[in-house]
Amino acid sequence: MGNGLERQQGTPEDWLLDELADAADEEVEVEMEDAALSLHISRIYQHAHPDSMPRADYFRELLRLQAELIKLQDWVVHHNEKVVILFEGRDSAGKGGVIKRITQRLDPRVVRAVALPAPSDREKTQWYFQRYVPHQPAGGEIVLFDRSWYNRAGVERVMGFAGEDEVEQFFRDVPEFERMLVRSGVRLVKYWFSISDQEQQLRFLMRIHDPLKQWKLSPMDLESRVRWEDYTKAKEEMFFRTNIPEAPWYIVEANDKKRARLNCIDHLLGLIPYGPVPHEEVALLERVYNEDYERSDLPEDLYVPSKY
Repeated sequence: MGNGLERQQGTPEDWLLDELADAADEEVEVEMEDAALSLHISRIYQHAHPDSMPRADYFRELLRLQAELIKLQDWVVHHNEKVVILFEGRDSAGKGGVIKRITQRLDPRVVRAVALPAPSDREKTQWYFQRYVPHQPAGGEIVLFDRSWYNRAGVERVMGFAGEDEVEQFFRDVPEFERMLVRSGVRLVKYWFSISDQEQQLRFLMRIHDPLKQWKLSPMDLESRVRWEDYTKAKEEMFFRTNIPEAPWYIVEANDKKRARLNCIDHLLGLIPYGPVPHEEVALLERVYNEDYERSDLPEDLYVPSKY
């Protein structure tokens, strides 16, 4: 990879190839999240996924889909659309991974992810949906919820943070809440990332043995392993009572992380009727040179040390 001066001296084709290589390198850096994984656990995980998608094929498809996401973003802005996408699933199911790939090359002023912490004492006394309302999109925005109001149907119910009366009230209210969003012009999409019992155990082991991932584990996550069947029952009732025509659920088979990301993004692109939008032609203006201008030398201590 050449430096900036070499790029300026090369042909436009050379510069474009460098930029594409940079884009691929950026994704490789994201994929290096498994780099600190212990060799023993890594071998176990690889044995459990013998038909993993070849990395080159994955990168090629991911970059193609991310290029389409940029077109979708432009369409949303141009038509003043409002899009909300919910990502639900068990702990370690891959929700954060797909959100990261969706937002990776998009404008954060248009597309933002929301991951709310546990409710405060004040929020616990409010209307349940109230703390989610301020995060709804304005025209020309896309909001991705990394977990959502469905916490009440899942973790809050299973862990005893919400009583059965509160859960029942939620099930009565949520269909109408979502219909209200849709009637207001929001395109609401709901994804559930589904993994097997064995796959979750492997991913938890990876987090335990990987110092770069240990922060992702909480006591609540570990407790969820014990209550696997309770979560399953809660999930099944949630689907039965909240899968409405205005906002249906879509289940993503997520045991294979790479395929899950690609399948989810491809499906999302197929749900929204985006298309080409007009763009103003962009031309690089000539730089203005002032013969009297002299660049001043700045003190060395203002610069970040060049260690690399």
